[in-house]
Amino acid sequence: MMNFYKTMEKGAIIAAHFGTTHEDTREKTIDIINKKLKNEFDKLDFFQVYTSRIINRILSKRGIENLNTTQILEKLVEQGYQHVIIQPTYIINGTEMEALKREVDMFSDKFEDIRVGTPLLTEVDDYFKLIEVIEKEVGVLKEDEGVVMIGHGTEHPALSAYPMLAYVTKDLEKPIYIGTVEGYPGLDNVVRELKRDNKRKVTLMPLMFVAGDHAKNDIAEDWKESLEENGFEVEVNLRGLGEIESIQNIFIERAKKLENSQPEDILVKKAEYAKGRKASH
Repeated sequence: MMNFYKTMEKGAIIAAHFGTTHEDTREKTIDIINKKLKNEFDKLDFFQVYTSRIINRILSKRGIENLNTTQILEKLVEQGYQHVIIQPTYIINGTEMEALKREVDMFSDKFEDIRVGTPLLTEVDDYFKLIEVIEKEVGVLKEDEGVVMIGHGTEHPALSAYPMLAYVTKDLEKPIYIGTVEGYPGLDNVVRELKRDNKRKVTLMPLMFVAGDHAKNDIAEDWKESLEENGFEVEVNLRGLGEIESIQNIFIERAKKLENSQPEDILVKKAEYAKGRKASH
């Protein structure tokens, strides 16, 4: 794969965020990683998008305009950009990631080179790395203490990322439990596991890049109240994953990787197999 800068005349890097309407968490997460990306990629012009149309609509009513993916790519085409790197800050390869890829595909013939990075949980190794980060974040726990991390959940097949992460924590015998606001594992699953493992004190944390509505309402209120009703002593740590420096650095590394290579295109790979290259099983 050709180096991204080899034939580049006018290039851009785009940070793709789901977005948030909460300024406090935006300043600690999105603003910081935007600044880091801008500094790391000083040869490129920096842009950001909020991919949530709902969040963009709410912000627009407040007088804050954020472009979505299609709008920013149209703008870059008009301004003569030919080389683009897009790094999402999503946690899983769910609905937002699928939509991002589809929008990018619509512009694939408009740019000489457009490359898209991956979410936090993409390869198997990513799950183990995230558990390492969380362990350092929470420190040493007592025998009857546990950490419950709560993600958004989704109707997309990528929901499987959450039970995958839960399996890794069990495999590593870590006192970290995974739940979702909308999906599986749910509250009942987490309560059952906590009781099975004789946990008494629980720390709730968002498995989300920003600590917005879900964190402040579903986690800090609903989940906290439900766990307390089930007899647990509960603390809440409303620190979005995007506030953790090592998580920020993972996304930066994903973007840096795109300077020398693109994620593998399965259609190109299949075409190579069709020409006689034997697939390994």
